[in-house]
Amino acid sequence: MSQATLKSYNQSPRKVRLVTDLVKGKKIPAALVALEFLPRRASEPVAKVIKSAAANAKAQGKNPDEMTIQSIIVESAGMMKKYMPRAFGRAAPIRRRKSRVIVHLA
Repeated sequence: MSQATLKSYNQSPRKVRLVTDLVKGKKIPAALVALEFLPRRASEPVAKVIKSAAANAKAQGKNPDEMTIQSIIVESAGMMKKYMPRAFGRAAPIRRRKSRVIVHLA
């Protein structure tokens, strides 16, 4: 089993999961073709992580074209907090969420 990780991607995990649910359980070439034509911002980084996992599998002596995406996990990688000034001297929080994507191939 080989894996690859995208440690800190600046998009919320909820939006990235919409992309990863599409390719879960597919073979690598089919997943990359599906991501190529998907009009979502997260499709390019997810495709890069899958290619990286395929390269790791190739380095271990396995054939990446026959492997499938066993699991692809999206979890929170923290958030950047800042504040926006509002009326009457108040402040409103802004939470920029980050994602961590972990791909396991089998």
